[in-house]
Amino acid sequence: MTIRVRYFASLRERMGRAEERLIFENLSCVADVWKAVYEGRPLPENVLCAVNMEYAQADTPVRDGDEVAFFPPVTGG
Repeated sequence: MTIRVRYFASLRERMGRAEERLIFENLSCVADVWKAVYEGRPLPENVLCAVNMEYAQADTPVRDGDEVAFFPPVTGG
């Protein structure tokens, strides 16, 4: 399956890119995408996620052609 993965703010800086289109096998949810692009590390609880521009949870299913986005924690003041 092909997924467009986008990174925002400090995650973009850490990954060294804003987005990428990747081909994955055996992915079922957002947490699987994170593990695939982030060296097998589990998805941190404070990272926000979206699938096709709608907020999502770690267990939200992903399908071929989806866009998955990751956002660092947001603080306000």
